[in-house]
Amino acid sequence: MSLNSHSRKRIVLAVAAVLVVAGFGSLVAMRLDSHPAVAAEAPPAPEVDVAAVVKRNVTDWQTYSGRMAAVEKVEVRPQVSGTIVSVNFRDGALVNKGDTLFVIDPRPYQAAVDQAAAQVAAAQARTGYAQSDWERAQRLIGDNAIAKRDYDEKQNGAREASANLKAAQAALEAAQINLGYTRIVAPVSGRVSRAEITVGNVVSAGASAPPLTTLVSVSPIYAEFDADEQTYLDYISRMKDGSKVPVDLGLANETGYSRTGTIESVDNRLDTASGTIRVRARFDNTDGALVPGLYARIKVSGSAPHPALLVDEAAIGTDQDKKFVYVVDGAGKVAYRTVQIGGQQGNLRVIVGGLQAGDHVVVNGTQRVRPGEAVRSNMVPMNGDADVADTAASSLANSAPKTAKAS
Repeated sequence: MSLNSHSRKRIVLAVAAVLVVAGFGSLVAMRLDSHPAVAAEAPPAPEVDVAAVVKRNVTDWQTYSGRMAAVEKVEVRPQVSGTIVSVNFRDGALVNKGDTLFVIDPRPYQAAVDQAAAQVAAAQARTGYAQSDWERAQRLIGDNAIAKRDYDEKQNGAREASANLKAAQAALEAAQINLGYTRIVAPVSGRVSRAEITVGNVVSAGASAPPLTTLVSVSPIYAEFDADEQTYLDYISRMKDGSKVPVDLGLANETGYSRTGTIESVDNRLDTASGTIRVRARFDNTDGALVPGLYARIKVSGSAPHPALLVDEAAIGTDQDKKFVYVVDGAGKVAYRTVQIGGQQGNLRVIVGGLQAGDHVVVNGTQRVRPGEAVRSNMVPMNGDADVADTAASSLANSAPKTAKAS
């Protein structure tokens, strides 16, 4: 009887435990049913900057490297010998044509002038006497009062005296020229170099004499470069009909081209070894900033203005031997697009093929995208073209994909 009662208690406790567990499970299930599971959220689409392809009129250019060269360059050498007694310029100064640069001791040459002047005076006296004597002989010969021989002698004496006078005058002129050479003046206006030979040194005359200094003109100035044969045939050769070919100039410390000039001359033959022809462009240099020998970047106008498509240089990638860009379509998905590029226009690159006006190109964030992926597009100007953003932003306003929000 007691065993049965004890068994019934154990059974009752087991049933109670089962009911408790079942009730707790139901309670948990009810609580779980009252809060649905949060759907797994997909990773957000990458955000990139997108710009519309720019369409505008452009001019093709060809770029070359060259050097600045003076229009006029003079090596100043003495034309008479003597001792330098004066140097009348500062090294590197600007001088005008006719300014005195050096003075050679003029005293020996002044003495030569004085001596030649005295010889001229003596020749003039002899010429006057001989002329008067001949005039008397002309009067006498008419009356047969003088022999023909004497008449001829007096005529010859007058002619000889006149010739001697001319010789003396020529000697005087030569002496005066040499005296003038003792004052060495600037043959052109420009910037003078340093004095290679200073006061007290004796210099000799002639082309083999060492130069006293050098002088180069300042403005205008030339930029010389070698153009390839194709550029010459396409653009530069039109100079023969009188057309001016514009060129731009940039220095080594400049990113752009700060000066504009025109082609001045083209060589008369093509170098067959290099396939280039020497070209000289002329630029104003009123500020004197350009000096001969400076490295120069020269950009030659290559065509008349024509419409072209342009994209930011940074948006163009390289895939082995191909160039490509990422294009975002109206659905906000990325597409890989192979392009053919042309010349550079500032920070923009001309696209010859592969894009159309109205295409939207990824310009920032290309490393975060893959072809076929959806992206969130942030419309920006194409490298500073603010008008592009206003005209094209609306086309991508709704292209970004929607993402689920957590409840």
